[in-house]
Amino acid sequence: MLTPQVAEWIGKEETRWDVVTHSPQARLAALLNHTDPPWQAETLPPLGHWLYGLPSAPQAELGEDGHPRLGQFLPPIPLPRRMWAAGEVEFHAPIRVGESMRKRSLIKAIDHKVGRSGELVFVKLLHEFHSSAGLAIREIQELVYREKPASNAPNPPTDPSSGEPLPRADWERTVSPDATLLFRFSAVTFNSHRIHYDREYAVHAEGYPGLVVHGPLIAMLLMDLFLRNHPGREITRFRFKAQRPLFDLQPFTICGAERAGGAELWALDALGRVAMRADLTHT
Repeated sequence: MLTPQVAEWIGKEETRWDVVTHSPQARLAALLNHTDPPWQAETLPPLGHWLYGLPSAPQAELGEDGHPRLGQFLPPIPLPRRMWAAGEVEFHAPIRVGESMRKRSLIKAIDHKVGRSGELVFVKLLHEFHSSAGLAIREIQELVYREKPASNAPNPPTDPSSGEPLPRADWERTVSPDATLLFRFSAVTFNSHRIHYDREYAVHAEGYPGLVVHGPLIAMLLMDLFLRNHPGREITRFRFKAQRPLFDLQPFTICGAERAGGAELWALDALGRVAMRADLTHT
């Protein structure tokens, strides 16, 4: 699977520029059901950089799944399922509304593995966001590419090695991931992956039981849970790892617990199984 042509993508990089404006943040606040957002005014909110420096491939350059075709920036990996599996974000300096910023993206590694669900390819990306003050945000993003499962096969965990016990929750919320919520998040992040809004494609082409909840949306909801209980807190690092997919078929629960200098956060599916774990540190 890791052909020489795919391996050649390691080290490839691209740069985008953007300006931090109010409109995407206002849409994010509406998506998260805020009239008075719990982040610092006139400053890019934690994880708000996911709204800027986005790919903008012409319509003619999109693949069947709605993503830009592989072989442009991302490598041409011939596995049909593509998901955001994990990430780690370091916040070095605030970015103010009105500032210009530069996003540099680099393919750090490509790894081929074989798991219970078949072949897996992990692509590790580095994203750096620079403002007038220098490096503001550094992010490691891990994508996973998987085979389509056999008919009626269950969806396995994304991360099978995740058995640590959960702490007692200090805060929790129930989220109903209907198609409207998923569409709005796709819109605010310019994500045209059809598994999030095209039920026929998600079920019949990729074998999912329903629409897939975006990994970054779950991460954003976990961050939002913390900020609802700590308005205006300055976050210095956030890490998350998906453990199983969530779908629009049932509500899920997001939970959090205090810890010294930070918090542990997690999402549970309707059966109480861990779908994502995260942790953050703050000042």
